[in-house]
Amino acid sequence: MTAHDAPVGGSAAGSAAGPAEPTFATELLFTDGLPQMDDEVGYRGAVAARAAGITYRQLDYWARTELVEPTVRGASGSGSQRLYGFRDILVLKLVKRLLDTGISLQQIRTAVEQLRASGIRDLAGTTLMSDGASVYLCTSNDEVIDLVSRGQGVFGIAVGKVLHEVESTLVDFDPQVPDPVDELAARRAQRSA
Repeated sequence: MTAHDAPVGGSAAGSAAGPAEPTFATELLFTDGLPQMDDEVGYRGAVAARAAGITYRQLDYWARTELVEPTVRGASGSGSQRLYGFRDILVLKLVKRLLDTGISLQQIRTAVEQLRASGIRDLAGTTLMSDGASVYLCTSNDEVIDLVSRGQGVFGIAVGKVLHEVESTLVDFDPQVPDPVDELAARRAQRSA
């Protein structure tokens, strides 16, 4: 069993270097021919939920429980809105797909953490496989075939296909650039002037 086809949520996924960064830190994550997504541009919660195929209530719950947090701008008090980046929306859609297949939210949480920590450069060529209990991260066709031949793969999610679905959905929406000062601070500054 290689490092890539070990269960994403299993014991083989630990690291002696310490806990993983809470957001995607790999700059080369989406350089496989797709346009670069600006990390300073985000989409409001309603747009992110629609693009991921989830309800706003699910989006809010997942943000509050730190399953998928917005990386462009988090909610910071009354009147502020979360802004989700492209990568955030991709993860939201992957979480939705895994939930639809019956994977537990706790197993998905572990899989999301390990997916982020893996530092994969070509996410479009990645497949998430599952046997119904564990999630496996496969980066090659050989790893997928190996899992299936051992009877461990019941279903797979081609991350590249989900990536293209999110990209085509977001074409119809205008991204938001966060203000350097949040809305509440701007109102207070107006009143005091």
